[in-house]
Amino acid sequence: MASRLSQEQLDRNWEKYRKNHILGVEFDRYPLKHPGVLEQIPENAEVYFLPEEDPDLLEENLRKTETQKRQGRVVVSVRIGKLSPPRSRLQDVRLEPMTM
Repeated sequence: MASRLSQEQLDRNWEKYRKNHILGVEFDRYPLKHPGVLEQIPENAEVYFLPEEDPDLLEENLRKTETQKRQGRVVVSVRIGKLSPPRSRLQDVRLEPMTM
């Protein structure tokens, strides 16, 4: 029978997912200014982020890369030194109330 995760474990997993998602979104934007970076990623590679400012996430993702490599998968690690604070790039935003 499968064991149930505690709320604390679920929260930790969600936080790791959220952080990796943010790094993924930011990495999707990175090639816009650095087009050659995508050429360094082999086709069908699994990409893992190693954020140096977050040792816990770095360690967790590093463990995952080792597991994937042992299983014969192609893995690329993206070491991230720093993540700038988020800011909106939206301009001329207007909210328009919609009524039914």
